[in-house]
Amino acid sequence: MPLLFRSLAILLGLFILFEVNHPQLAPQAQLAVFALLGLSLVFLKYPIHPPKSLPLLDLFFVLAVVFCFGYVFIQTDARFQSFWLNDQSLGNRAGLEHGLDHIVGLVGLALVLEATRRAIGLTLPLLALAFLLYAAFGYLLPDWLFPHRGYNWTRIVSQTYLHAQGVFGIALKVMFTYVFLFVLFGAVLEQTGATGYILNAARRVFRNSTGGPAKVAVISSGMMGSLSGSAVANTATTGTFTIPLMRAIGFRRAVAGGIEAAASSGGALVPPIMGAGAYMMLEIVTPAVTYLEIITAALVPAILYYAALLLIVHFHAKRIGVSATEQTLAKRPPKMRGIVFLVAFSTLIAFLILGYTPFRAVSIALIFVLIVSAFRSTTRVGPRALIRALEGAAHAGVSLIAAASCVGIIIGVVTLTGVGAKLPSTLLPLAQNNILLALILLMISTIILGMGLPSAVCYLLMATLVGPALSDLGIAPLAAHFFIFYFGMMSMVTPPVALAAYTAAAIANAGIMQTGVTAFRFALVGFALPYAFVLHPELLLLSADLSAVIANILIVLIGIFPLSAAAAGHAFAPLPTHQRVLLLAAALLLFLVPSGNARLYLQGAALLAVGVIAVSNWRSARSHA
Repeated sequence: MPLLFRSLAILLGLFILFEVNHPQLAPQAQLAVFALLGLSLVFLKYPIHPPKSLPLLDLFFVLAVVFCFGYVFIQTDARFQSFWLNDQSLGNRAGLEHGLDHIVGLVGLALVLEATRRAIGLTLPLLALAFLLYAAFGYLLPDWLFPHRGYNWTRIVSQTYLHAQGVFGIALKVMFTYVFLFVLFGAVLEQTGATGYILNAARRVFRNSTGGPAKVAVISSGMMGSLSGSAVANTATTGTFTIPLMRAIGFRRAVAGGIEAAASSGGALVPPIMGAGAYMMLEIVTPAVTYLEIITAALVPAILYYAALLLIVHFHAKRIGVSATEQTLAKRPPKMRGIVFLVAFSTLIAFLILGYTPFRAVSIALIFVLIVSAFRSTTRVGPRALIRALEGAAHAGVSLIAAASCVGIIIGVVTLTGVGAKLPSTLLPLAQNNILLALILLMISTIILGMGLPSAVCYLLMATLVGPALSDLGIAPLAAHFFIFYFGMMSMVTPPVALAAYTAAAIANAGIMQTGVTAFRFALVGFALPYAFVLHPELLLLSADLSAVIANILIVLIGIFPLSAAAAGHAFAPLPTHQRVLLLAAALLLFLVPSGNARLYLQGAALLAVGVIAVSNWRSARSHA
């Protein structure tokens, strides 16, 4: 069925490009077609095993998707008014739905759950099923489990499938309006060879540097991850090249895999493209923010994350005795590929600054890429390459379509039962209005939820369930949402379920848990930064006080040194355990001390401790030189 997959992939890409920029359909009709094509592709991409013996069953699922989602499209689009039941659109007969509506909705929910199971595993479908059971039997629960009056199956189906609060809600809307276009943007850039240019450029920059290949992995994974927005996909893509490079200069398998996983997990935090979570913020954050404000806020934390990662890699390379030997470089790629890459990013940023919406800006940038790339045969995207890009975008994006549809079920239940308003009222007393305790509880819940879910899905669920609690604690709304977003990404490198680390371990042929623990250690700064920018929003450039912004950036930048040295166990010379503990404590003081009278004294003490240890370590290195 490759031909059918390719045909539907082309149709999906063209439909999104046209409908997002020149909408002809009502919102729910748009999402019905989007989900119809996306879930059909899921059933074709992830067949029932063994696939050779049951192709007709997969085709049956595709036909069922076409019927159930096509039904919603027909019952909401005015062009098919003659087919409307009771002469009313699906939206206008809310509360008075026909029996056929409920049957189609029930089958549609089952299809969403099965498609999600195939695409990303059991975790999210089981969670959605638990929420559906909660909606039905919530009246049986004790007081501490948020009971409610309970709803019958027709009301649940109406809420989660037939109308715009569930499957066809905000999660699928974000995927349709923003995410898939950026996935397609990255796929087209890959066809021009511009993404390969990133890796080659990074290799040339660090060719004479200590641990050069590991630093190549950090930079190239950050850039590539910004395009894909997926830690796992980024690890699988760049890890194929960078892990063998690191192994060749002496890095252990688990360390090479851990560095790649840590670098890839931060990619979705790098502006201007970032991951799906950034586009969801446009719909969720209150008061509303622009995309330019989001990527501006993301800039400093992303730089700090990768600066720390580079420093940890450098210290680790020193520790294991990797010398600064020149790497063997491949033939320099055509400069035109670099020009295409530069045009792509500069055009995207320019139109965002001019006030264009993200989907319009990326659509225009895509046109510029196609025009500029046409000047050389080495970068030209012809019809075949464009088809490959559309097919590649479908391969990369359909699992997110399934996941977003499934998340819609959960959000529909949250809206129906009111549990989203009850959770914050429980979280706040538990934290006793202590902002650090509230943040720790939120971090733990986000990481646990993110262990089995895509990071964007994890962000959306946490933002819906407990995001309002943070505003009650006096946290800047955008900082609160970035906090959740960061820990959704960090769940990719947090054992025991660290999906990016698992992917890297498979490529490196290393132990899963060893790689996961190593990735966690290298990504340590990613666990400290969210606390830093919540306690000091100046790091997100949310303050108009330039001196405060510069001061806070410098403090955290200084704090990166002791944190990196403690994580690597080396600075100028190997560090004994007690010095590593002291450096880690000093780094946390520099990162986490809230504003107040005591802040200056505590941070001064931390800087003094870092200075004493640094001098002692430097003298130790001199004596052994």
